[in-house]
Amino acid sequence: MGKKYRFLSMVLGCIAGVSLFAQTHGSVPLDHPVYYLLEQAQVRGLCEPLPEVKPYSRQTILKAINEILDHERTPGVGFGKKNLGPSERLIVARVKQEFERKSPGLDWQRGAYYFNIPIKGRIRFSGDFGVGLRLGFGLGAYPSAGDLAWGTDSWITGYTNGDVGDHFSYNFTISGGLLRSSRTELGTYDSYYKGFIGDEAHSNQEIPVYSQPEAFFPYTYRKGWDGFLFSPGSITAGGMKNWPQDLSIGPSLQSELSGDLLGETVRYRFGRFRREWAGMSHGSSLVFNAAAQPFIALEGTFNPVPWFAFSALTGVLEYYNAQGISESAKTSQNAFSIEQLELNYKNYLHVDVGSTAVWPKRFELGYPFPINNNFMYQNNIGDFDNMGLFFNLKAQYPGIGGLWFSFFADEIEVSSVSRLFELDRHMFALQAGAKAAIPLLPFGSLTVSYTKIEPYCYTHTQVLVPWYGETPMETAYVNNGQGLGYYLAPNSDELRLRLEAMPTLHTQAHFQYQMIRHGASHGSHGVDGSSLLSELDPEGRSENPILRKYFLRDGAYQWQHILKIGAAHTFATLAVPLQVFGEAGVVFSYYTDIAGEPNTGSPSSYSVVDTPEYPRSIGIILTLGCTWFL
Repeated sequence: MGKKYRFLSMVLGCIAGVSLFAQTHGSVPLDHPVYYLLEQAQVRGLCEPLPEVKPYSRQTILKAINEILDHERTPGVGFGKKNLGPSERLIVARVKQEFERKSPGLDWQRGAYYFNIPIKGRIRFSGDFGVGLRLGFGLGAYPSAGDLAWGTDSWITGYTNGDVGDHFSYNFTISGGLLRSSRTELGTYDSYYKGFIGDEAHSNQEIPVYSQPEAFFPYTYRKGWDGFLFSPGSITAGGMKNWPQDLSIGPSLQSELSGDLLGETVRYRFGRFRREWAGMSHGSSLVFNAAAQPFIALEGTFNPVPWFAFSALTGVLEYYNAQGISESAKTSQNAFSIEQLELNYKNYLHVDVGSTAVWPKRFELGYPFPINNNFMYQNNIGDFDNMGLFFNLKAQYPGIGGLWFSFFADEIEVSSVSRLFELDRHMFALQAGAKAAIPLLPFGSLTVSYTKIEPYCYTHTQVLVPWYGETPMETAYVNNGQGLGYYLAPNSDELRLRLEAMPTLHTQAHFQYQMIRHGASHGSHGVDGSSLLSELDPEGRSENPILRKYFLRDGAYQWQHILKIGAAHTFATLAVPLQVFGEAGVVFSYYTDIAGEPNTGSPSSYSVVDTPEYPRSIGIILTLGCTWFL
């Protein structure tokens, strides 16, 4: 059959997806369109609720697809339909073929060789070897500035994966990328605030501030490389760099060992790949987002019945190579733990709660222990770590749609909770959203969401910990320079509207509008707490007038209005299946600023400005790409 819907992500910055479907328990990459299909099926009540811990295994997805196809076969019509229409049933059947086990031998349609070998006649050893190629390009034109930016995010991939017996799977994937994603340096940012006077443990740092990648849509470019990059002609230890400002090459390695126990009641995996937890819509998590960089971790899920699931994960975070492979890592020696409890009432109601911890590495048993609350455990060992709590509530009526609310608390001080939206010391994120099924469009949906990230959320003051001597350690909610939570920076909000559908058997399309507002982290009217590297002054958090937040009214803010339309189509009749995908759209960007001085402890009126520090711009952006064997 070939690949019908693989790798439909419009984000050209994502790492190359990999064929993992010889595995029973191996993880299916988060950018696979089957996640959209499963989300729509749950909105329509076509399958039981799935745990909000992704990626799912091939086994989990195939089980859900079979449940969808086994649903009542009467075609659904009109508003509130719950059953599959004729074209939708055909789409699901085609996707099922992609996930079913293949016969041994060479498959030119997928660029892989499959094998299935009995071991001493008792257990099965099966798997495949394969290759893939993905070419991605971006072009951004900015007429007012006379600028033209181009970028590429292209990967060649090799992999092997499979099963050993019925309860254990493996995967090893290695990729090489040809990359270019230019940015403009806007200025510098003070990690605390201008004029801050600290001590040895708390010192101000000037941090370079860059624009979003100019050849891609804002907040869509994802780092696909691991640790470092090279210029093509300088592959040496001294030639390592951290961003593909010019044409660069970089490696990526992802791997996984996974399986199940007790009749699929317990699922476990140990590996390095992208994950998403607690997302009420795919890609929306405030806690552990699909946009986060991968890191190696051990995780497990206990899911004995559809209405209950408990999951826990502990892994080692990676440093951002800003100052070289050794210097950069000195202050970034962190581990990450998360636990999540989920309750469901059929497809009508979902509730989950959990806690997180970013903690400097040491021999520590409490955080990895799955049924020991991370947040409470810190009280037993001392205040050295960055703790978080989260809560999600989703209610829906199958066949029509639903509403959700998400909350992530990085730090909240109880005695001043009445000043939740005034004091910087209340560091949290919240999101409200709605998703509706659209009749007459195959797997059509409309999603509307509003997300607010408060100043300093996902940040943390550097701390001195006994086992690292006199070197302050960074414990922000960050991995490899990127946030673990939502993809926006602190002191931001977003209104997002997205329309999606699968209009034909081989095509997926979408339209999206975003309004994103973010406190400027550069210039004379930059707002403190607007960067992932911000640090909140530990002194006078309730009294210092600078440590107040008045969104839009305490300094300069960038406003971005983003309109884009995209599609992906697979030419399945070719000898070698080819998929093409792309997006086109416009980005309107401008700043508002206050008339007086920023950070005075009181709000001011604001207006639109156009200055060298805070200019207006219009960007016309086009991204195109194609894949073979992925």
